[in-house]
Amino acid sequence: MQEFKREQYLDELKAARENKLIKVITGIRRCGKSYLLDPIFKNYLISSGVKEDHIIKLDLDLIENHKYKDPMELFNYVMNKVKTKEIYYVLLDEIQLVDNFEEVLNSFLKKPNLDVYVTGSNSKFLSSDIVTEFRGRSTEIKIYPLSFKEFVEAKNISEDKAWKEYIEYGGLPPVIIQNNEKQKREYLSNLFETTYLKDIIERNDIKRKDVLDAIVNILASSIGSLTNPSNIYKTYLLTKDKDISLNTITSYIEYLENALLIKKVDRYDVKGRKYITTPCKYYFTDLGLRNIKLNFRQQEENHIMENIIYNELLIRGFNVDVGVVESRNKDNRTYYEIDFVCNMGSNRYYIQSALSINEPEKNFQESRPLNCVGDNFKKIIVVKDDINAWHNEDGILIIGIKEFLLKKNSLEL
Repeated sequence: MQEFKREQYLDELKAARENKLIKVITGIRRCGKSYLLDPIFKNYLISSGVKEDHIIKLDLDLIENHKYKDPMELFNYVMNKVKTKEIYYVLLDEIQLVDNFEEVLNSFLKKPNLDVYVTGSNSKFLSSDIVTEFRGRSTEIKIYPLSFKEFVEAKNISEDKAWKEYIEYGGLPPVIIQNNEKQKREYLSNLFETTYLKDIIERNDIKRKDVLDAIVNILASSIGSLTNPSNIYKTYLLTKDKDISLNTITSYIEYLENALLIKKVDRYDVKGRKYITTPCKYYFTDLGLRNIKLNFRQQEENHIMENIIYNELLIRGFNVDVGVVESRNKDNRTYYEIDFVCNMGSNRYYIQSALSINEPEKNFQESRPLNCVGDNFKKIIVVKDDINAWHNEDGILIIGIKEFLLKKNSLEL
């Protein structure tokens, strides 16, 4: 059986252990939330000395556990397992299947010797909703599809071969274990239609699946490009019927965001220190899902690379915006785009994504926005080329995409 270590998320669970809050594992469907709970976290607890009878685990989507969808049945089951005043670890997978689960979790919170961990996501209730419901009473552990580093480690293949597969099929763990390209494509297609879109349609009572499909295709075609709901609406009208409103398009995009399929990235005026409401960019949480919707057409590696860098920055815990910087020359004002402005606490990084900067003109083009910023935060250009990281004459770090993704401290080189 294929094993995935997910060490970063295990470390986050370790840090949140026994913090008197509910630990809510959030993330897109099939990204590994259940696997993180069991076997990864459960095995860690046992290896750290926790007795197995002090770990209360329930998969609430299994038929044999159907009766525990009743809140009192679940509460009584857990409390009957608690025999001492020692800490008991409660691991509940697919908590949203329990009626009035909020009451159950609140009751568990008031028990001083219960440490509770939950996952949950389907058309009825997203894991992000649980975080909202328990704001101030929960710790969120955000889990993503496999990073490129995790992908290389799991596949145990060369970096070049891994890159080719990763940019095409993405990093969802169930996709990796498929035996060939045909199976990978069939799995992705079925997953998109029967899980993701079905959940969105049921949750939001969508009547026009054709419109939802069209919006997904438009977004998939425009990753890395500035756009907004109005532009997407205009694009839709070019080839589709005219009886859909802008409000419907806007709502459907929000549904895709809420399901964690896509991420909206706002623009930030670096010098003006303010957000620009429109346009924005959208990126896909998993490129395999993006590619299957386009039938693996439009494989522009520059946009795909940009999407991968964005996802990596999220995995590393950054808040990420698209940057805009103003340059003044006498009476003229010019605005340049910085692909990513990344913030974590007091740290900030400015990052450009480029296939190559071998030509002087391309080097100047990519460096110019970073040189216009005017502060002392680190500035980085990530290129596709396999190179040794170096700093140019302006102090900008130039680093290859694989080194950026594979080295934990790549931003500090």
